Amino acid sequence: MSDTEAKLEDESMVYKTLLESTKAIPWRIHWDSATFSYIGPQIEALLGWEPASWASVQDWADRIHPEDREWAVNFCVAQSQAGVDHEADYRALCKDGSYVWIRDVVHVVRREDGSVEALVGFMFDISERKRTEQRLIELQRELEALSFKDGLTDIANRRRFDAVFDEDWDAARRSGQPLSLLMLDIDYFKQYNDHYGHVQGDYCLKMVAKALEKAVRRTHDFLARFGGEEFVLVLPETDAAAARRVAVRCQELMAQEWIPHERSMAGKAITLSIGVGTVVPMPSDDRLAFLELVDRRLYQAKQRGRNTVVSADG
Repeated sequence: MSDTEAKLEDESMVYKTLLESTKAIPWRIHWDSATFSYIGPQIEALLGWEPASWASVQDWADRIHPEDREWAVNFCVAQSQAGVDHEADYRALCKDGSYVWIRDVVHVVRREDGSVEALVGFMFDISERKRTEQRLIELQRELEALSFKDGLTDIANRRRFDAVFDEDWDAARRSGQPLSLLMLDIDYFKQYNDHYGHVQGDYCLKMVAKALEKAVRRTHDFLARFGGEEFVLVLPETDAAAARRVAVRCQELMAQEWIPHERSMAGKAITLSIGVGTVVPMPSDDRLAFLELVDRRLYQAKQRGRNTVVSADG
C-alpha cells in the first residue's frame, strides 16, 4: 500500500469514526439498485434493527408508520427524482413494535450528466421535539377553550355565543331550516344580590346555569351566559312551537331547583323571564336585528310581571 493510499484509508477511518460517534444516523442509498450501501450503527440503538437488516429501500418503507408511509415515500421519491434536497418527518417502526419520530434530511448526489447517483443523509430522533409540539398544541387548545368559557358558571361565554350564533345563522340560511333563540333573565337578581350577598349571588348563577344545561338535549343545541344574569339558548332546526316548549321546560327546571328568593315579587324562589324568537334567515335578514327582536321580547316578559315567556304568538 502506497503512502497516499494509506493516508486516504486513515482519513476514511477518521470520517467514519466521526459519523458513527454522532447521535444523527448517517446513511447512503445507491439510486439505481435502490439499496443501502451504508447505514450507521446508531440505527440499532435507536430502533433496534441491526444495520445489516437495512438492505433495500423497501426495508426503509416497510418500517414507516402506515399512516405516514404513502406520503413520506411518495414525497421523498419525487423530490429525489427531481434532484432536490429535502427533509421529511415521519414515525419509524422500532423492532419492539413502538414508534419513534424521525427527521430524515436527504442530499441528492448527481453524476456529471445530471442523473441521480445516490442519496445520502442523516436520520435524527425528534421524538422529544414532537412531544413538546404536541403538548403546545394541547395547551393552545386548552387556552382557546378557556377563552370561550365563562369563568363563573363554566358554560360558554358571550364570545363563544357570537361565534356559534353566526355559524348557526349561516347554516339555517343555507338549509332553509328554522333557527330559534331564547334569551333568559333571572328575575329580580339585583334584589337577590342585595339580600343574600354577592357570594351567594355567584352560587345562584352557577345553579341556574346547571339547571338550564338540562334543557339542552341535542348535541347542536347551545347554551351560553350572555352577560350578568342573562343567558341565551340557541336551538338550530327548531320551529316556534318547539322553542316555546323549551322555554317552558326551562321555567319548570328552575321551579324544580327551587332556589329561595325572599325579595322576589314573582314568587318565593328564583324564576326566569324569557324572550323567544324563531326565524328562517333570508339573505336580506340581519342576525343582529333578530337578536334585538328576541331581546325586546325578553323586556316585554319583564314588563308583564316576570316569570313569563314572550314569543311571536304572545
